[in-house]
Amino acid sequence: MKRLITAGLIVMALVSSAPAQNSPELLAQQSFALFRGTPADRQKALDMLVASGRADTAPILILAMRFVSPEYRKGIVDGLEKLTGAKPGEDWGDWMRWQEAHPEIGAMPGFAKLHARVHDLIDPNFQLFLRHDGHHEIRLEEIVWGGVIKDGIPALTNPRLIPASAASYLKADDLIFGVAVNADARAYPLRIMDWHEMLNDVIGGVPLSLTYCTLCGSGILFETSVEGRAQPFVFGSSGFLYRSNKLMYDTATHSLWNQFTGRPVVGPLTGSGIVLKTRPVVITSWQEWRARHPDTKVLALETGHLRDYSSGAAYGRYFASPDLMFPTNVDQSRLKQKEYVFALRSSGTEKAWPLKLFEGGAVSMTRLALSISYWWEML
Repeated sequence: MKRLITAGLIVMALVSSAPAQNSPELLAQQSFALFRGTPADRQKALDMLVASGRADTAPILILAMRFVSPEYRKGIVDGLEKLTGAKPGEDWGDWMRWQEAHPEIGAMPGFAKLHARVHDLIDPNFQLFLRHDGHHEIRLEEIVWGGVIKDGIPALTNPRLIPASAASYLKADDLIFGVAVNADARAYPLRIMDWHEMLNDVIGGVPLSLTYCTLCGSGILFETSVEGRAQPFVFGSSGFLYRSNKLMYDTATHSLWNQFTGRPVVGPLTGSGIVLKTRPVVITSWQEWRARHPDTKVLALETGHLRDYSSGAAYGRYFASPDLMFPTNVDQSRLKQKEYVFALRSSGTEKAWPLKLFEGGAVSMTRLALSISYWWEML
């Protein structure tokens, strides 16, 4: 009788453990061997994921493609093809673009924790952003490491400014971000901002952040005071990207924000309804800006960081190339993916025109475009 009871307990234990062995959370946990394990462990983890037959394990394998050595890549590609039936290509970029185009294949439960654990190997501070609280409104599998640690691209906060007459380091054709608020004009040269991408300052008595994604060429000026919060937000560079656009973070909550929309998309502030208000900012030559704003202040070359601030030193090759540094799907049927555009957001409407349309002077296409033409000439 004792033997029968013991045997029964063993059978019950096996039956009760079977679902756990196949649970998505456990699959994701065991998949960590793909990133940090012996060759045998890696192969075992790969075989386990493929044998599961779950298409939602694809984000794990795509993440692994980014970090594994080349000898493991073919096996991962074969596994992805079996699980998804897709054949977009042989490298990580191909599969990232495929993943972006197929939101119906989401990440399995447990992926968020694995995603955070993998990036913890790069920088433990990434845990500040990738906590497992479930608050996010973008796909976690599309958040990619940008190649730097947290604040590896250091923000400039209340930086030193100098009068225009002292800015001898600037050439006439150097491009600058021009900002004017309440008669307070500022020039922030791109040759410096290329290295920092985030600037927190008070201009004309208004707390503002100039957020600059070099990868997509978007410089956006946001008001950082938000109703209901005692202090303005201060922003930095997280080290992460979403669809080749930087994810910035606020130092108060470490929520990740979409730089292009000014909305928190991962972390405690997600779903808060906060959308940062924008202010006008222009990109023009130092010569033109100084002529229009002779009393302008200028970002000093002495930022407290050792960088080569000569023109084009940071991203000259990238800007000159037609290629992207990080993968995302771009419709190039009308414009090339890195072609500069003149964009306007107004009353819920967003429009963009290639800069080349303005080379001959004012352009009139719609009533909205008439106001754009006028503003363009006023720069």
